[in-house]
Amino acid sequence: MSTSSSLPTGNYDHGVIGNGRSAALIEPNGTIVFACLPDFDSGTVFASILDKGKGGSFGIEMVDGKAVSQEYERHTNILVTRFEGESGAFNVIDFMPRYTWDGKAGSEGDASSDLVRVLEPVSGNPQIRVRYDPQLGYAKFETTHTVDENRIKSQTTGTREDGSKVYESLYLYTDLDTEEVQASAVITLNEKRFLFVSYHDKVQEPAGETVNLMLQRTRSCWLLWSARTHRPAKYGEQVLRSALTLRMLQFDPTGAVVAAVTTSLPASIGGSQNWDYRFCWIRDASMTVSILRKLGHPGMATRFIDWILRTVTTKDENLQIMYGLRGEKELPEETLDHLSGYMDSQPVRIGNAVHDQEQHDIYGVLLDVIYQDLSQRVRTPESLDRLWTRVRSVARSVAERWQEPDRGIWEISGKPRQFVFSKVLCWVAIDRAIRIACLLEKNDWAERHVPLLEDIYMDICEQGWNESIGAFTQAYGSTELDAANLLMAEYGFLEHDDPRFISTVDLTLQELCRDGLMYRYKNDGNSAFTVCSFWMVKALSVTGRRKEAREMFDSLLAAANPHGLYGEDLDFTTRRQLGNFPQAYSHLALIDCALELEKDDHDHFIEA
Repeated sequence: MSTSSSLPTGNYDHGVIGNGRSAALIEPNGTIVFACLPDFDSGTVFASILDKGKGGSFGIEMVDGKAVSQEYERHTNILVTRFEGESGAFNVIDFMPRYTWDGKAGSEGDASSDLVRVLEPVSGNPQIRVRYDPQLGYAKFETTHTVDENRIKSQTTGTREDGSKVYESLYLYTDLDTEEVQASAVITLNEKRFLFVSYHDKVQEPAGETVNLMLQRTRSCWLLWSARTHRPAKYGEQVLRSALTLRMLQFDPTGAVVAAVTTSLPASIGGSQNWDYRFCWIRDASMTVSILRKLGHPGMATRFIDWILRTVTTKDENLQIMYGLRGEKELPEETLDHLSGYMDSQPVRIGNAVHDQEQHDIYGVLLDVIYQDLSQRVRTPESLDRLWTRVRSVARSVAERWQEPDRGIWEISGKPRQFVFSKVLCWVAIDRAIRIACLLEKNDWAERHVPLLEDIYMDICEQGWNESIGAFTQAYGSTELDAANLLMAEYGFLEHDDPRFISTVDLTLQELCRDGLMYRYKNDGNSAFTVCSFWMVKALSVTGRRKEAREMFDSLLAAANPHGLYGEDLDFTTRRQLGNFPQAYSHLALIDCALELEKDDHDHFIEA
């Protein structure tokens, strides 16, 4: 099977389809360049974005024409690519099935490990070629293909270094001629056809009618979810696209939330800061479900919290910064040296070695979302017991560790330090634990922990504030600034009008902002961290500089890819997307800014 002629576009112009079990990146020319099956963290089946020659891809080409447009169906995660040429025109409709048997969108366990492409003629008799080239299991071993009458089976076998055997398989079902598909022969498209990729050998093989029904039900599922999503009138479309993207990233079987769809897309072209983000960071996930609660989807937070309770089960088990999607605690990291990397950015990594780092801010973000959940949701007595046990365990960890150095929110290498933001989030953890105790009428426990709350606060104010520069710094005894401190008022450590916060915002803008984009901290590489730019928008807004905030926000919106999607980073000069994609952090921060800025013009909040 021949590979597609696609090359990386240079700016992540991809659309993304997904269903809460996995996702796929699709280039503007209709080529699938990244997908893992059956799950987000499984081996790749298409990965030409990481190696054009070896990674594998799935393209649709028009013999006498080309792709002329690509867009999402309104308020869905269904992507449509239009092709036009001398022989006619047709659409490729891409989706991953998502629906429920009981008709309730968002129920658990309703996402399949399937990827569907519907070929829909629009005019004439388009002449097409299918370029189907799956390379299974990160293309570590050869993938072979067997052609049957109505399907193509692809499989790979091999032996790992430890002697264990590898076997993976993939199935393409289609109502096109499978021999012509396999040979990339010219096919005349004179009626609607389908290409149905599944990780599973289907018990009920798909047919045209069932594929059309899947499409309609998936469309209905996304439209229903969108209709239930509250959003501001002014930035409603950007908020909804970000919300739909975040919804795709919650792993349906467990409730965990992936940080991004991809692995090893670099923070700078040719660089080595290439990491696997297909796992659940406690911080990112907590912030994601918290923002979606504001949009009318509290169930995502409840499912995430329940996953935490299943993952961390004993009282003496310390919380990790991240886990696998099923609660795996070990995430061994390896490099795939046989892949050249995105635009030759090596290495390509799978797994993530930082899972055992100490980052004390995770305690605060988790207890903050638990407090929100308990404030607004009714739980059973048994569930409350489990939650209260976990809250007390986290509070005990904070009491034992808050004075110790850690790696900080940015996982900075070198010796652990006394990072101010980590201390602030330790304060948040005890503050929310006390509030939770009061909700549960555990007043004695709450009173006993007030002195600890006060101690942490005073320590931060005395050692984190640098009087000589007039700002809270990155770490105790430092003069360097950190964009994370822009969240100090957001979490309630300081009031928005506190002169110390205003001064910190002013100096951070002066020192870390470059052409409207933010560094995380000084000497932080050659790209801007997108979430930090959004944090600055929010900080400017709440401190009264709302005109500046809106101008900066509009500039950030203009930096989105054609589908309104963001990676982790932006290049300062070209504003091209960088880092793993799409990034939950970036999209949740966009929503948060839009909700704040909508207050300026008394915008109406659109509710279902």
